[in-house]
Amino acid sequence: MEKIALITGATSGIGKATAELFAKEGFKLVLCGRRQHRLDQLKDALSAVTELVTLNFDVRNRKDVLNAISALPKAFSQIDILINNAGNAHGLDTIQDGSMDDWDAMLDINVKGLLYVSKSIIPGMIARKSGHIINVGSLAGKEVYPKGNVYCASKHAVDAINQGMRKDLNAYGIRVGAINPGLVETEFSDVRFKGDRERARTVYQGYEALRAEDIAEIILFVVTRPYHVNIADLLVLPTAQASSTILRKES
Repeated sequence: MEKIALITGATSGIGKATAELFAKEGFKLVLCGRRQHRLDQLKDALSAVTELVTLNFDVRNRKDVLNAISALPKAFSQIDILINNAGNAHGLDTIQDGSMDDWDAMLDINVKGLLYVSKSIIPGMIARKSGHIINVGSLAGKEVYPKGNVYCASKHAVDAINQGMRKDLNAYGIRVGAINPGLVETEFSDVRFKGDRERARTVYQGYEALRAEDIAEIILFVVTRPYHVNIADLLVLPTAQASSTILRKES
């Protein structure tokens, strides 16, 4: 039987790469995102490969999340794999100079949004006593770097939620694990620097960063292990990166 995977943040970066790879592998897909035109483009591109539906909502909006997922067509309602990928960084400021709007955005998307989507999916997994949840975290959830303060806090929360989920859902045979990437070249820095693409590009200059496709391949590997295998917590870095603050750049 075909497995159904729900992916948040599916319209760009890691989410989009994962959707494209899962489609090729025959998964049925529920693709979620804020930008309807990008969801439409993705549906047009992947419909010839697999069955899919799209859901347009912002994970920050609890009511929209619950309504959209509860209204899924019956053929897509039993989610086997949940990939909590939606997340953003906003700003790179010292704590004293940080924007409270940026703080709200990061905590609402990275933490509360993940919880809202999970809360919508987990009851069905419990009823079936099966399922797999992948929480896309970050190296920032393992260590804190200068000016990372609230973003790092949000990703540390994802790390804690991942551990808590794994323990709470163990009794129901549900697999839970996290993929924690280091530097990945996506639109992430464009968002962090509020559209300043010149500044965003400098983040990835002088070394080979991870690509979204690298993380998608790892997610596919994790979800296709035999069911008795649960990869609970995986840190993935580009070879050039040793930590948040140690990065070897070519001269």
